Amino acid sequence: MSSSAAPDSPPDMDASSGVMTHKQRIEALVGILLGMFVAFLSSTIVSNALPTIITELHGTQDQYTWIVTATLLASTATTPIWGKFADLASKKLLVQLSLVLFTLGSVLAGFSTSVPWLIGFRVVQGLGLGGLQALGIIVIAAMFSPRERGRYQGPMAAVMAVATVAGPLLGGLIVDTSWLGWRWCFFVGAPLAVIALVVIGRTLNLPVVKRDDVKIDYVGATLIAAGVSVLLIWVTLAGKNFAWASATSYELVAVGVVLLGLAVYTETKAKDPVVPLRLFRDRTMTLATLASIGVGVAMFGGAVFLGQYFQIARGYSPTVAGLLTLPMVIGSMLSATVSGSLITKYGKWKRYLVAGGIGMATGFLLLGTTDHATNMGLIALYLFILGAGMGMTMQNLVLPVQNNVAPTDLGSASATVAFFRSLGGAAGVSVLGAVLSTHVTDLTTKGLTDAGVDLSKAGGSGAGLSNLNELPEQIGDIVRGAYGDATARVFMIAGILALLSLVAIAFLKEVALKTDSAMEQLAAAERAAQAAADTLSIGGADSEMISEVDELEDKAERASRSKL
Repeated sequence: MSSSAAPDSPPDMDASSGVMTHKQRIEALVGILLGMFVAFLSSTIVSNALPTIITELHGTQDQYTWIVTATLLASTATTPIWGKFADLASKKLLVQLSLVLFTLGSVLAGFSTSVPWLIGFRVVQGLGLGGLQALGIIVIAAMFSPRERGRYQGPMAAVMAVATVAGPLLGGLIVDTSWLGWRWCFFVGAPLAVIALVVIGRTLNLPVVKRDDVKIDYVGATLIAAGVSVLLIWVTLAGKNFAWASATSYELVAVGVVLLGLAVYTETKAKDPVVPLRLFRDRTMTLATLASIGVGVAMFGGAVFLGQYFQIARGYSPTVAGLLTLPMVIGSMLSATVSGSLITKYGKWKRYLVAGGIGMATGFLLLGTTDHATNMGLIALYLFILGAGMGMTMQNLVLPVQNNVAPTDLGSASATVAFFRSLGGAAGVSVLGAVLSTHVTDLTTKGLTDAGVDLSKAGGSGAGLSNLNELPEQIGDIVRGAYGDATARVFMIAGILALLSLVAIAFLKEVALKTDSAMEQLAAAERAAQAAADTLSIGGADSEMISEVDELEDKAERASRSKL
């Protein structure tokens, strides 16, 4: 083995086993959750500010979508790469680096003078977010067993819920405060990031296991990112800048498919692939990945347009728009906490995933029946159902994967699930954003024609977000109504995709959750191999014993490759 343990492990940690004490694990969990809180806060704080940002910077609906997609795409492409880096360097250092990158992107985004610059800086945010997503999952999975992990779904859900609530509310207050302005939505996260860096530096002390022969598949990562980007660009621009059935459309699709095909080929040949294709031989891994794609499309692609619906279609302020999402957040927090505790107590997980899938699909389909005049009480009920479904599904879907794979594959499997969930989110935002933009244009044109408005005087299809505040009141009301009615179609599509996730979840085979953490499993394999080797050296062994020792040493070798 060419692995080596770093000397920066805390004194009261068993260096031979690599197992942290309970106190150390809780302290490290606090640091990781604080870093995740900063990331989620910085991500959600901009949601209610986007309509104002697009209006002031004279952006378009397509650019509105790409402000969100840019971050998701960058985090998607880099999530598995961060997982590979965990083999080469300290996880503490990597978590801190990813947090610094995310904060740097946030601050630079606050200085943006145009939408293209803002999109570029959001990419920098995505690079850091990819690290936090991958490393957070790997570190938590390393410290806690699959069954024990359910107990901590509550705190994780609480962090996400508080950030989800505080982000839009804080963003709304900032936008509504004249002496601050929307730029402070990006600046405000910097002090919290500094606190998170200090806490993580003092608490996160996992042993460093690294191999000199690990090679990161940069070619595969580049091909995957390029292929996905080309297809997302096609989805976003088709129907507006060029026809769906046009030479440009066919060329973009062809380039995207070829790039992804080359990526698959590269992954089959790479020694350490970004996405290990052999993992998909396992039924649980394949079905969980398919479900994650659907959850990502539904979660990001549907929920991202809620703030726009409340502000544009219903006329609420950014602050009130944030408050109106509380039913969804409360539902998510409660369901994640309760289901996590029950999973830890009984060791059963499938029933909660199925219930969550049903709730998520039901919530989206009910929202698909709304329009710009739907009773707000009904919308609150639908959002609570949606949130309850998301809480049980999003938090628990990775559990069967982490429980089913070998400890040496835990990092790759966790990062792969996160990768495809983010990929589904990026694709969902682009696809659903394109659907919304096209439908809004159609409804606006129809509304103006029915109202007897001269389209040339109204600016034709140019009446939209970019000049909404400059439109006459009658035309502005028609545009707002179009956004409210068109958003229902986005929710309906998200509901259909959630149903597909439910089908994948239904075919998952339930296996009892393990009670040993990945670090403990790896330490046990190492001790067994060492004991067998000692027995062989003292008393000799016949061919059968030699074969057994070889097998144990092979397990130990694979253990050193863990991304823990």
